[in-house]
Amino acid sequence: MLQELLVAGAAVGSACVVYVAAAARVVKQYERGVVFRLGRVAGDVRAPGFTMVVPFVDRLRKVNMQIVTMPVPAQEGITRDNVTVRVDAVVYFKVVNAADAIVTVEDYRFAVSQMAQTSLRSIIGKSDLDDLLSSREKLNQGLELMIDSPAVGWGVQIDRVEIKDVSLPETMKRSMARQAEADRERRARIINADAELQASKKLAEAAEQMSEQPAALQLRLLQTVVAVAAEKNSTLVLPFPVELLRFLERAAPPPPPPVEK
Repeated sequence: MLQELLVAGAAVGSACVVYVAAAARVVKQYERGVVFRLGRVAGDVRAPGFTMVVPFVDRLRKVNMQIVTMPVPAQEGITRDNVTVRVDAVVYFKVVNAADAIVTVEDYRFAVSQMAQTSLRSIIGKSDLDDLLSSREKLNQGLELMIDSPAVGWGVQIDRVEIKDVSLPETMKRSMARQAEADRERRARIINADAELQASKKLAEAAEQMSEQPAALQLRLLQTVVAVAAEKNSTLVLPFPVELLRFLERAAPPPPPPVEK
């Protein structure tokens, strides 16, 4: 009798161990568990840690709740100003409702990827080339709204969308380079012209001051001689200013009056 009880107890213990081994599940910290009982969602989403399910009746699906970084393949399109470009992006999203991510959509990663590609193509067609190159923050926000609208029903939240690169045809790159060079040349000419204007104004003021003091022109000439002579030149050619002749003419004594015969 005792032996039969021991055998029965051992059998029951073994059955319990097998049952616990078949029913035990571990959900990691970054995961949530969705239990399907005979094909239907049973109870709430299982929290991280140790959990139990009914063997052969329940099926536990684990959903990763971490932020997913998904690159969007480069999409080729024509901008609003008829320029062919290739644009690629990256999408950051995470699951906020594990049950909806499993039940509502077949593969939420694939769905987000396809939505991101179509939205990127739409953004390319609605934008000008200058917007793609300079207003990326605004385009990123528009992409995020376009992707997040349907993703909310899938239990997915779009965290951020970034446009990575905009590839232009070689002809367009050369055209933009010529345009930038012409713009730099225009600005350089404007700066040179402004400098000439300022210099001419200063020279006019200096000439006005020297006209009031003729001796200043002679001193300026002597300074020029000293500056040129410092180079140890064998030949020195100096212009003789007309104003100096006029000064000497004014400084000369008047001629004597003619003598009457």
